[in-house]
This record gives sequence, C-alpha cells and structure tokens, in this order.
Amino acid sequence: MAEKTFEESLSELEKIATDIERGDLGLEQAIVEFEKGIKLSKECSEKLDNAEKRINLLVKQENGNITEETFEQE
Repeated sequence: MAEKTFEESLSELEKIATDIERGDLGLEQAIVEFEKGIKLSKECSEKLDNAEKRINLLVKQENGNITEETFEQE
C-alpha cells in the first residue's frame, strides 16, 4: 500500500477530531481513534519537517552567479 500524502493524512486527522468532538463514540472507540490521530499527527509533522528541509533559496550574487542556500526559518 502506498504511503498517504500529507493532504490525505491531514484530512483523516480532521475527520477523527470531528468524530471525537461529536461525542458519539464509545470510550474504547474514542481511545482507538485518538491513538490513530496521534500517529497521523506525527506523520504530518514529519512530512512538514522534511518539506522544510527540501526548501532552498536560489540567491543571485553580485558577480551574477546563482548559488543555492538552505532556507532558514526566522
């Protein structure tokens, strides 16, 4: 099975949060869904971290050369 995209994981996480907030789930099912949500949250966080690491800025230097610099969040 292919790995879920960030958007798919986020959508599933939002559905879990909505289901839990509605309060229609029994305690055991709510715990199971909560555990799934924690796992999805970690996956989303890792994907965002990896995306941030891949972002680079192309900077034109005074001499006309273009160099690549790592993006640093302020």
